[in-house]
Amino acid sequence: MTMVPLRSRPPAWAVLAQALRQRRPIRARYHERERLLCPHALGWKNGRAKVLCYQGAGTTSDGHLPADPRQRWRSMFVDELNDAVITDQPWQTAANYSHHSNGIDQIELQIG
Repeated sequence: MTMVPLRSRPPAWAVLAQALRQRRPIRARYHERERLLCPHALGWKNGRAKVLCYQGAGTTSDGHLPADPRQRWRSMFVDELNDAVITDQPWQTAANYSHHSNGIDQIELQIG
């Protein structure tokens, strides 16, 4: 039996995993911008923890959120998320969600 080494999980991992399981949004800072995020998939990309989120509010690197909800998907490295906390805001998603095109090589948790 081959043992798979335990990967180092960034501090925000536990908050994201809990939010994903409970379908609750988180508030966090990513690249110095506050965002309201609904995590849909959590896993690994080239050995780094990565999350696929639907962004329901906040700002983006381009400024404001796109008006089209189908363009609010964000694939983010977990170690770049700061101050992540679960909120009581409503869960959000878009009809074009697909766990197959999420930028994650190995998925550990995902919305069904």
